[in-house]
Amino acid sequence: MVGPLIGVANVVVVAVAIVGLTVVPSSGEPVPRPQAALAAPPTAKPPHDPTPPQGTPSPGPSASPTGQPPGVAATPEFARQVKANEAGVVPVLMYHRIIKKRYASIDRTPEQLRQELEGLAKRGYVPITAAEFVAGDIRVPAGKFPVVLTFDDGHESHFRLDASGNPAPDTAAGVILDVARRYPSFRPTATFWVNREPFGLRDEASQAAAVRWLVGHGFEVANHTWSHPNLGVLPKKTVQKQIVRVQRMLEKLGAGTPRTLALPFGVAPHPRELARKGKWDGTRYDFTGVFLAGAEPSLSPYAKKFRPGAIQRIQSNGKKGECRKWCSQYWLEWLDKHPDDRYVSDGDPGRISIPSRLQGNVDAKWRGRINAY
Repeated sequence: MVGPLIGVANVVVVAVAIVGLTVVPSSGEPVPRPQAALAAPPTAKPPHDPTPPQGTPSPGPSASPTGQPPGVAATPEFARQVKANEAGVVPVLMYHRIIKKRYASIDRTPEQLRQELEGLAKRGYVPITAAEFVAGDIRVPAGKFPVVLTFDDGHESHFRLDASGNPAPDTAAGVILDVARRYPSFRPTATFWVNREPFGLRDEASQAAAVRWLVGHGFEVANHTWSHPNLGVLPKKTVQKQIVRVQRMLEKLGAGTPRTLALPFGVAPHPRELARKGKWDGTRYDFTGVFLAGAEPSLSPYAKKFRPGAIQRIQSNGKKGECRKWCSQYWLEWLDKHPDDRYVSDGDPGRISIPSRLQGNVDAKWRGRINAY
């Protein structure tokens, strides 16, 4: 069922993104739950208390990316106590412009962003980057839930430094940092997928300053193609040129080689493998993850059915029109009601803790790390 659901939802998001339609009321039943590689259907119940019991510290120091906590050494008994399920689904939230007055249904206001992030923090979600997610490098405290915050198009509303040299409070980065200050367990990070003028900046010095500030503070800045075209109608060479030009730009600006790509409008090129690997003018690209424009929570990166070349995302929005069954408010409420389907961390980045019944749902390459209970 996952494939058809993704296809339909992605078409909806593409249409909205292209024409900027206002969401209109729509009837229809809620969609089936995502196929999260669960052996048995969950029972509806409130989410468990995300505060875990005391774990066993990992032996020796633990090297963690910026802002991430050191792990614990999860045993089967500890995993059972925190109800770990690292085969569960993960919300990858998709944002576009963050502006005071919305002009398109996919726009969000700074206050709407703040409310959603505060809701995530209160529920026990901890942000990680898209690159960390797809690599399976999920360093989230035991009993908490990973979430991936993604911002498309490198819009000026995503990042801007104020006179004091800090992100302006009404930008996406500013809101994220403010929420993290008030909710210390909410890691201040996100992925910004940019085009040829990151954050609306045109001179190289300003672009470099912005990119390096973000990367230096634990954010990811990655590839969204040069001019945001529909890759599905472009010749192979042009597709590769669109991707390589942004890769070269980001490397020059100090972001490093991007590991992830967000498809403009969620549309893949032909053949779709060109979205992951290719070359142009002597430069190669090789992404660990390629992200769509909408659908449902993503499967765990450890799941057999996880497709790194077509990772699901959820548009941030309320429950009106098509968003009644596709967007963030619907899915976050759904995950509250189906906690057995949600990814719950064991706090140990070296182990994959799951209920014993789910062992067969983990991809073979990860089996050596399974901690079943």
